[in-house]
Amino acid sequence: MSEVTKQYALDLTRLDTAVYRATNSAGASIEFGSGEGRLSPVELLLAAVAGCSAVDVDVVTSRRAEPESFDVHVEGDRVKEDGASRLSEVRVGFDLSFPDTPEGNQARKLVDNLIRISHEKDCTVSRTVENPTRVLFSNDSK
Repeated sequence: MSEVTKQYALDLTRLDTAVYRATNSAGASIEFGSGEGRLSPVELLLAAVAGCSAVDVDVVTSRRAEPESFDVHVEGDRVKEDGASRLSEVRVGFDLSFPDTPEGNQARKLVDNLIRISHEKDCTVSRTVENPTRVLFSNDSK
């Protein structure tokens, strides 16, 4: 049985042909779309998967030690299936380093387990991508 614990919403505005701005209720926004120097919607999805798990890992490890480097690489394979496009697999790789101190060693030892917990339980984005999610469209055009 699932229970709604929080609702998310944002508004998308067209800025130009295939260029958009997504803005949340707090006023934070990001521009994306098609063309030179822009993240595509699929790349934003990949960033959301990587970012969600990165936050999960970062919040806990930085309580122990500030990382010397914190990089996450994510990639996905676009496939055509019955004439429709989708990603068939998304791979997320963490590359973190911590200082050679007792606190840094403690943070380093947590990383594998934190990645596992993020993937299995905490990361709303990757869990949404991996599980069937209804997406409902409506048309309120005038």
